[in-house]
Amino acid sequence: MKIKKGIIISDKMNKTRIVLYVKKKRHNKYGKFINITKKFYAHDEKNLSKYGDYVSIISTRPLSKTKFWVIKKILNK
Repeated sequence: MKIKKGIIISDKMNKTRIVLYVKKKRHNKYGKFINITKKFYAHDEKNLSKYGDYVSIISTRPLSKTKFWVIKKILNK
C-alpha cells in the first residue's frame, strides 16, 4: 500500500476531502528543482479533518469513480 502526505485544500463534500500532494523533482537538463503537485480525493468517514490540515493518506480499493485513498492520520491541525 502506498502512503502519501499532503494538505487538505477542500472539505466541502461529505466524507470526502481533496488532498494536495507536492513532490520535488530535479530537472534532467538544468538541475533545478521543480514542484510537481497532484490532487487526490480521500475518504474521511467521520468528517474529522478540516481545511488546511496536514494529513497522511493510504491507498485502498476504489470507493467511487475518483476516490482511491483513505485518510489514515491527521498529522497537524
